[in-house]
Amino acid sequence: MTTRDLFEETYIALTSNYVRSGLTILGIVIGIASVIALTAIGQGAQNSIQSSIESIGSNLIEVFPGTAREFGFGASGGRGTAKSLTVGDVSAIEKISDVAAVSGEYSARYQIAVAGANTNTTVIGVNASYATIRNVTVDQGAFITDNESFSLAKVAVIGPTVATDLFGTDALSRNLVGQHIRINNLQFTIVGVTAAKGGSGFGSQDTMIFIPLGTALQYFAGGENQYLSTIDIQATSQAAMTQVQTDVTALLLARHKITDPTKADFSTMNQADIVSAASSVTSTFTILLAAVAGISLIVGGIGIMNMMLTNVTERMREIGLRKAIGATRGDINTQFLTEAIALTLVGGVLGVALGWSAAYLVTSFGIVSAEVTLPSILLAFGVSTAIGIVFGWYPARRAASLNPIDALRYE
Repeated sequence: MTTRDLFEETYIALTSNYVRSGLTILGIVIGIASVIALTAIGQGAQNSIQSSIESIGSNLIEVFPGTAREFGFGASGGRGTAKSLTVGDVSAIEKISDVAAVSGEYSARYQIAVAGANTNTTVIGVNASYATIRNVTVDQGAFITDNESFSLAKVAVIGPTVATDLFGTDALSRNLVGQHIRINNLQFTIVGVTAAKGGSGFGSQDTMIFIPLGTALQYFAGGENQYLSTIDIQATSQAAMTQVQTDVTALLLARHKITDPTKADFSTMNQADIVSAASSVTSTFTILLAAVAGISLIVGGIGIMNMMLTNVTERMREIGLRKAIGATRGDINTQFLTEAIALTLVGGVLGVALGWSAAYLVTSFGIVSAEVTLPSILLAFGVSTAIGIVFGWYPARRAASLNPIDALRYE
């Protein structure tokens, strides 16, 4: 049997009962589309999380008060509740090799008010270097300066979400520099508005108000010797982050007179570690989604096996006649196996198209930025071909092993 004959026979066999063939293909289409779409959503979520983490700073290392247990899931405290980091620690860290910039933070939530409007949001006291460390871009005016911190100036840089909450939906189209707001009943003058970064939940820079660190400590923490909520550190390069983190840990242990590192009253977090942990979680999530979708591929494969076994039964006389005129076991086996693979390949093509369309719609509606990758497409075609071989092998073998005399006598 020539290759052309094989393809012609395959086409005739599959189109002779196109409804049954179509329903069989549908199972593969749904399975492949599910794998493509869910993998794209998982990949998009991973990229989005990684991008969000990287956008909070460059070569960032954060120091938090309290032990790692307290910062994470312990019951005794959390970020900002423990008291162990001081302005003196910031000054000491600045002298460490490969430290590009350092900023202390004092943060708390306060009621913010203007005439006719108010909101409750996070107010953060920071140094001038905070903008560089955390990639803060100012859209109007300027960011906090160190002179304003030293002079305890009552000035503020507000996020775009805060601006619209206090000054209306058209606030960003107006110049807000020079306007006054009241933070915890103290009047502050707006000196800048940050550019939008996206996000409106807790931790988004768009919802924050920045004031000079000295001002925050003096008026909201009770004096300049009060404790900090966080220390932000920028390493000179990504390669230097681990060493800087080690040096900062050693320095603070010495400053806080702690000899046992397991009893440290602070914890450090490396941006690279955060990205790695988040990527690991989202990768596992993506694999789980793909595995769940893969169940439908197995169901589709069983459907193909069922259809091919039915074909073998219906085409007994045809098989017997072919063998009687010289067709070999290999010819019969190849024919039925080709039919099974053809079903899955057609289903694979349609499934990829459907999955890609689903990913595009998810992205268009802003649910998540789904990303279809070439490996996922190649995997889909590989899986569909494998399903055709695996689930088509038994029916093909059964057809090839039929006795031609028994096949011709079959009613």
